[in-house]
Amino acid sequence: GVGKTTLIQKVTQALKSSGIPIDGFYTEEVREGGRRTGFDVVTLSGRRGPLSRVSSDSSTSRREYRVGQYVVDLVSFEQLVLPMLRNVNHGSDAEKKICVIDEIGKMELFSQAFIQAVRQTLTGSGTVVLGTIPIPKGKPLDLVEEIRSRKDVKVFNVS
Repeated sequence: GVGKTTLIQKVTQALKSSGIPIDGFYTEEVREGGRRTGFDVVTLSGRRGPLSRVSSDSSTSRREYRVGQYVVDLVSFEQLVLPMLRNVNHGSDAEKKICVIDEIGKMELFSQAFIQAVRQTLTGSGTVVLGTIPIPKGKPLDLVEEIRSRKDVKVFNVS
């Protein structure tokens, strides 16, 4: 809630209007009647789908991925994000590209395919990643700490 996504959106608009090739996604709050009911994934090409929603009950009947009160819709997330990341990774090295990944957090990290795709994107020579990661609190998230400690990563704290 400090403005990471807002900052990402403004930077994205500035880069797009400069004609720089950019792709990726951001997460957006979903609100109903003033209260947050979940998060959506919004791709820079304009597609949107649920990332998570408030769970109506506390029972975990089927295999659910939960973060607090939210149930993560892994299928929706992967369908939106993975094709875009694979597309970024398979671009030619001739065209430098910026890939927006907002965010690499607890909900997104339930997806092993997403973790793999992020690692591939970070090692891809032709791609600059503009991403958001959470401030460490509680149990460290492996991929987040791996990213934070990379020599080729510059971390800016948003407050």
